[in-house]
Amino acid sequence: MSADLSSVIAATTRWLVRSYPTAGGVLSASLAEAQARQAVTVAAWLRYPTPLDAALVAVAGPGGALRLDRITGAAAPEPAGPGEPDSSGSHDGPDGASAGLPWIPVPREPGETGSAWRTWVDEVLASWAACLLTSPDLVEEAVAGALRSEHARGLAVDFRRLAAPDGLDRQAAPLLRHPDLMAPVAGLHRDGLLACLGSHRGPQAGAAAAD
Repeated sequence: MSADLSSVIAATTRWLVRSYPTAGGVLSASLAEAQARQAVTVAAWLRYPTPLDAALVAVAGPGGALRLDRITGAAAPEPAGPGEPDSSGSHDGPDGASAGLPWIPVPREPGETGSAWRTWVDEVLASWAACLLTSPDLVEEAVAGALRSEHARGLAVDFRRLAAPDGLDRQAAPLLRHPDLMAPVAGLHRDGLLACLGSHRGPQAGAAAAD
């Protein structure tokens, strides 16, 4: 794995497993994290296929988790103008206070002292990973494209838990694998993932699909 992508992959994986946790024990948590990490890694290698792409992300920053947190209810909705619905669909009251229910932040993990890691979350990668975790028809093509990136060169990479999950994998990640629950995140950048996969097919594959 490119060192320039390691922080982005780790933070985005962490966001996914914290936002859609498993109800099982340590084994379930490990299996769910493995699936999320493989999905994020495939997404990262597709979106940033060269070391130069990865280096640019490290310099510019991936954007952070704020919009994702708002979508999942872990951050306050985006402020709206007086009388206008905010991002949660509620309206401001006469005194400007929100008339809707208060948002509930995600509790911190034991020993967690800050949230700086959230600045390394990549919204696009989280969305693409959500698509891969919930759309089995996209996984084979996505993995093939990722393995053609420069990051995979010389590595023996196994994405089995993403591409061919067994019963234990599915039991460990019921939320991460649930299409309806993941739809708000997956829908953010699904079109971009489909466009990326289309570019990997090439003109001949596109012409064959059109026929």
